[in-house]
Amino acid sequence: MPTVNEVEGLKLMMPRIKREWFDEIVVIDGHSTDGTPEWAKAAGLRVIAQQSRGITNAYREALDYVTGDIIVTFSPDGNSLPERIPDLLAKMEEGYDMVIVSRYTGGAKSEDDDAITALGNWLFTTAINVFFGAHYTDTLVMFRAFKRSIAKGLPTDLPRAGLEPFLAIQCAKQGLKTADIPGDEPKRVGSERKMSPLWNGIAILRLILRERFS
Repeated sequence: MPTVNEVEGLKLMMPRIKREWFDEIVVIDGHSTDGTPEWAKAAGLRVIAQQSRGITNAYREALDYVTGDIIVTFSPDGNSLPERIPDLLAKMEEGYDMVIVSRYTGGAKSEDDDAITALGNWLFTTAINVFFGAHYTDTLVMFRAFKRSIAKGLPTDLPRAGLEPFLAIQCAKQGLKTADIPGDEPKRVGSERKMSPLWNGIAILRLILRERFS
């Protein structure tokens, strides 16, 4: 779980997450000032202090600490529904390399998207599908499970691009087995959106073009 000032979301989410679902829960904290790392440590969670900046670098640093073969990335700000975790893991057990909890399939919806972010997700998802022969419905949502082995090689020069489109592209390029399952996205709790639609969008576009034409 990547965090930046997410203490209110953690207080709401953690009681709904059963510890037996996971071998370990790791929080990678990006310089919070609201007591997030202190609360997480008191709750018995392993907390890693992020040394760099940007969401991509947060994941890159966290991967040096996690030990599991299957990783679930979860938004602690209320956007991810903990109740979908068992279904997500069950789908992975069917032999998939990555399973995405999509906001745009099976009647699922997002209460947090606005017109700009919804359009951006559609554009980038469509571009990845066209350029790499994939069939995703939601390439930018954080909530997903994946095999740790496919997360190697995260770019260090695109800190805003995110792990999510990188994984989608890598799975498509390698012909790996992926699936989308529906999952609603509630409104965030207690914190403001960290990403900039413009600058994050530029980073994602650069990632897509580089992976397509390199």
